[in-house]
Amino acid sequence: MAHLTTNPADKERFICVYPVYINSKKTLAEGRRIPAEKAVENPSCAEIRDVLTAAGVNVYVENKMHPREWNRDVQFRGRVRVQLKLEDGSLCQEKFTSRKDVMFYVAEMIPKLKTRTQKSGGGDANSQQGEGGKKSKKKKK
Repeated sequence: MAHLTTNPADKERFICVYPVYINSKKTLAEGRRIPAEKAVENPSCAEIRDVLTAAGVNVYVENKMHPREWNRDVQFRGRVRVQLKLEDGSLCQEKFTSRKDVMFYVAEMIPKLKTRTQKSGGGDANSQQGEGGKKSKKKKK
């Protein structure tokens, strides 16, 4: 469907940000759009929304799937629409001139969310050890 409107403030003209775009676990072929070292591990729509809302940007979440996301799980579902420009075509915020700017910003801020900092403290180390243990057991067999 062609855009019914050229008004940048219209919801249809908001840019789309799928969690896949900033997921460090994904390859470029799987839909990641920023360098892996700047990406976030399995970001959720809620996290993207929280970060952008806190930044004062106009956002809303849609229950859509990225076409290359094979996992139909709820945590991978969703797409965030972000308003970059006002009705007159000027930017809503100077720091967000393009969708890339938004992606980099979100990827930078998600690790700083309270929900992340609490979890990642002990959780990551333990999960890595667990995986390591499993791997070595497989080798012994």
